[in-house]
Amino acid sequence: MTKTTNKFSPEVRDRAVRMVGEHRGDYSSEWSAMTSIAGKIGCTAETLRRWCREEASRRSGPAAQAGDERERLKLLEREVKELRRANEILRKASAYFAQAELDRRDRW
Repeated sequence: MTKTTNKFSPEVRDRAVRMVGEHRGDYSSEWSAMTSIAGKIGCTAETLRRWCREEASRRSGPAAQAGDERERLKLLEREVKELRRANEILRKASAYFAQAELDRRDRW
């Protein structure tokens, strides 16, 4: 396995991503903005594109997942409630049959 080193600090990455967002309107496309800014920073345009995509997914990730997480939480809470109800029924049935077994043994 080879270990890759990070040549760029997180601050440089954040600044580069911010520059792409700020100067997007100055260029004909987002890619041309990335190419120009990447040359100034000293990285490849593909690397900057990947940083921009990671930042975009980071920003949209929690907001998009929040609704899914709430729905999942509701489903799990409903399941817990059903399982507790089933456990209570089984506990009462077990106690009933245990008492019936004790009563039957007393009759012999």
